[in-house]
Amino acid sequence: MNAQHQPTGSAYFMTAETARPESHTLSVLVDNEPGVLARVIGLFSGRGYNIESLTVSETEHEAHLSRITIVTTATPQVLEQIKSQLERIVPVHRVVDLTVRSAELGHDKPLERELALVKVTGTNDNRVEALRLADAFRAQVIDANTEHFIFEITGRVSKIEQFISIMRPLGLVEICRTGIAAMNRGPQGM
Repeated sequence: MNAQHQPTGSAYFMTAETARPESHTLSVLVDNEPGVLARVIGLFSGRGYNIESLTVSETEHEAHLSRITIVTTATPQVLEQIKSQLERIVPVHRVVDLTVRSAELGHDKPLERELALVKVTGTNDNRVEALRLADAFRAQVIDANTEHFIFEITGRVSKIEQFISIMRPLGLVEICRTGIAAMNRGPQGM
């Protein structure tokens, strides 16, 4: 074996050099119990892969099930390995790659939305402009006084990013984002 193809201590050294990393949205249905989230995210961090967005909430109260939505970027081979390993964790009931499933259903990508709270300070013209732009983006004022606004905005990640960049020169002070919630189109469930 030559020096270029030495094992790295990980099975991921076998990934083809031509495989390009892709962004995928995974939905993981798990038991709502202590330690499950740590085990799920441990699969990513233990392999050196970043989680770009993570949301989790109990979705089926009677069954005590939670849905974890993860956005990550990796090669297709690594994504398959991660999904396979996630499915072997005992409290995991189902793993769905929403990006792949969406393509199978004939859609570009799953429906993805995020909520952000954006605090903007300002007076006079900046204050008026911030309100005008918030209206154009359909952002709601949820708190205000003579010194600041807090806007609530929901939409695609690109919309949130654009709103934040427009508010920056008008007095952006603070941002809080929920992470992506995602679901595929059509009548079938996860």
